[in-house]
Amino acid sequence: MAKRDYYEILGVSRDASEEEIRKAFRKKALDSHPDRNKSPDASEKFKEVNEAYQVLSDTDRRSRYDRLGHAGVASDPGFTRDFEGFDVFGGLGDIFDTFFGGASQSQNAPRRGDDVHLQLTLDLEEAYLGVEKKVKVERTQRCRACSGSGSEPGATPVRCADCQGYGQLKRAQRSLFGQFVQIVPCSSCRGRGSIIQKPCVNCRAVGLERVKADINVKVPSGIDNGMQVRLTSEGHAGVNGGPPGSLYINVSVKPHSVFHRDGVNLLVDMPINFLQAALGADLKVPTMNGAEELKIPPGTQPDAVFRLKGKGMPHVRDHSKGDLLVQVKLAVPTGLDPEQKEGLENLAKIMGWTNNGQPGKDKGIFNKIKDAIAGS
Repeated sequence: MAKRDYYEILGVSRDASEEEIRKAFRKKALDSHPDRNKSPDASEKFKEVNEAYQVLSDTDRRSRYDRLGHAGVASDPGFTRDFEGFDVFGGLGDIFDTFFGGASQSQNAPRRGDDVHLQLTLDLEEAYLGVEKKVKVERTQRCRACSGSGSEPGATPVRCADCQGYGQLKRAQRSLFGQFVQIVPCSSCRGRGSIIQKPCVNCRAVGLERVKADINVKVPSGIDNGMQVRLTSEGHAGVNGGPPGSLYINVSVKPHSVFHRDGVNLLVDMPINFLQAALGADLKVPTMNGAEELKIPPGTQPDAVFRLKGKGMPHVRDHSKGDLLVQVKLAVPTGLDPEQKEGLENLAKIMGWTNNGQPGKDKGIFNKIKDAIAGS
């Protein structure tokens, strides 16, 4: 069976650069590696990709392949197709960490500090108006004794002799693909590039200390359950000169005894009696800013909803306000005394109600109520 063209296997042109070949190999090898690809022919494809890369990544072999094809590299003693004696199907991460250097970034590189998350519970009134709260935060910050150097005041760290202050060492390693150089953190200085001879007593050479701080948090009006307030740079301190993290305040709002919240709208139940529902009435309705008048028309039915524009919660972004939705609830009297009971019985007679609860039809209901009230 004729062998496939190596350029075709990697999916690159014949004039591809070394970097293009390297990138193509990485992608093809990841896609075909049996640890990730469960196809029956994944092993053979992975071998094929490796074979192509061994040739095209080597200047001499590539030149001979371009001139003579597969015959130009078939007898090369340093070239293997079957990879006998190699664990080519071992851990995928180990192979690429060896080849590409893995995550061997300098321990001296600046790193952003971690974020801090706190929970803050508010009353509805606080959420409506907005509020400034003081919260206690436990976080790491630069050591005040050594200013983050890790050394006792007056002492100076010395440059690491092993890594010459770089914090990294180059390690040559032979692998399936030949000899490669891997960059690893220096074990002598733990990647810092310098050695602390007199460690700071306060932070024990870490350069950071854990403290408790009081932070003022301005909570905007209209904030709702599940929303966050972010304070930039109020989290844990960064490492090696990196910026600090952020402080996230996760807000929850307690249920209210009068109002129910629905986004930016507020809902309130308003009890009324039978006469108010039948004849209409002027009601005093509670709002977040005090009582407001609400006129309900005659014949208002139980559970009817009335809207007071702009009497709800503020929008967090533009501070416009939602509405207050007033739902009337018919309050049925209980525990009537004899006089009250007699009055209602007279009203029932005037309205033509029978014992089975069916209303009479000789007069309108509102006129009958008015007559009853006038007669009493």
